[in-house]
Amino acid sequence: MDTIMIVELLEQRAYHELKEQLGTIYPVDVAALLEELDVKQMIVVFRLLMKEEAAETFSYMNSDVREHLINALTDSELEEVMEEMYIDDTVDVLEEMPANVVDRLLMAVTDTGLRMKINTLLQYPEDSAGSIMNVDYIGLRKEMTVAEAILKIRQVGINKETIYTCYVTDKRKLIGHVDVKALLTSSDTRKIADIMETNLLYAHTYDDKEEVANMIHKYGLIAIPIVDKEMCMVGIVTVDDAMIVMQEEATEDMSRMAGVAPNEESYFGTSVFQHVRNRSPWLLFLMLSATVTGVILAYYENSMLKMPLLIAFVPMLMGTGGNCGSQSSTLIIRGLALNEIEFKQVLRVIWKEIRVAVVVGLFLAFVNGVRIYLMYDQNILMALSIGITMVAVVCLAKMIGATLPLVAYKCGLDPALMAAPLITTILDTSTIIVYFTIVKFAFKI
Repeated sequence: MDTIMIVELLEQRAYHELKEQLGTIYPVDVAALLEELDVKQMIVVFRLLMKEEAAETFSYMNSDVREHLINALTDSELEEVMEEMYIDDTVDVLEEMPANVVDRLLMAVTDTGLRMKINTLLQYPEDSAGSIMNVDYIGLRKEMTVAEAILKIRQVGINKETIYTCYVTDKRKLIGHVDVKALLTSSDTRKIADIMETNLLYAHTYDDKEEVANMIHKYGLIAIPIVDKEMCMVGIVTVDDAMIVMQEEATEDMSRMAGVAPNEESYFGTSVFQHVRNRSPWLLFLMLSATVTGVILAYYENSMLKMPLLIAFVPMLMGTGGNCGSQSSTLIIRGLALNEIEFKQVLRVIWKEIRVAVVVGLFLAFVNGVRIYLMYDQNILMALSIGITMVAVVCLAKMIGATLPLVAYKCGLDPALMAAPLITTILDTSTIIVYFTIVKFAFKI
């Protein structure tokens, strides 16, 4: 089903048929379709959705579309949506909305207990595990039998985000967990204490949400329990929330590697002025830093006047150095993100990059040397000089590209800050110094 079909059914007022068609589409796809409709059409279609589907669709919408919808819905309709949404999704929505919209949404939450839970989650720092956790989970006691546990799951499981893992607590303190598979394959009279797992993986409320997401990915968990300082269980972070965190972090790293300020909005959802604000600071910094390269080139002006041919190789050497540095930095940033590389391995990283650089540098130097020898009247000295410069530049680029992200990581900065734009600027300056030092020595100029 596409947007054209929805519009046609709306124009024909075939609401019953449209409602049936919407029931066959996943909520995330419905949200994408609604974003392509105008406001009036979107409101009509949204009101045709079942309550559960409407709440899930609402959580998948982008903030602009969601705000339009909130302004159009009645208080009773908003109340129905908020009641059906999981608490972690509700908190995510509230964090993206303007203050006046947040007030209206909170007013739509009539359950005092639910409102208190939402306010508690909103108080956690944005980058913490507490900000993305869900406080609705299946809690069991160790003295319960399997039959009692299954009965409880049947009674309360409909309102929980996941029932596949249940958590065993004693006076709210987390002491173990048991999955549904263990419950279904055990006799009804067995005690939870006999089948629960006590080797626990857990995170604290103020742990970085990216670290929690990485734990879920590393250990293949469906959910991870979140505890406070007293080891009392307060919620869970599920795998779908972890995927969103990892996607956001990857997007943020990609933006920083390209010299763009991170932005949570979509490309078309971001205004031209905001795009300018996101891109201009880095461009301004890189432009001003490039003046250093110009000053160094001016310093070697006499050498270039004596041998004008020298300037012809500057773009190639600078480009090669920047590309080599970007390759190394990208691999190191990826390794840091996946916990494959640690700062204590910096010497091992440098040794590996040096070996790679020597092989790559010699290969590029040979190919380029042959080209220069054939193109410039068999000038063997020029070919050798550029070849030696090429090897030196590649080695330098690999070293800088590998070490700067590690240094940034050690200093508590985002390694992505030390990516392509910044490394390229540093290497441009270094390449010119190395190049003219070698050719001045070779040609005695």
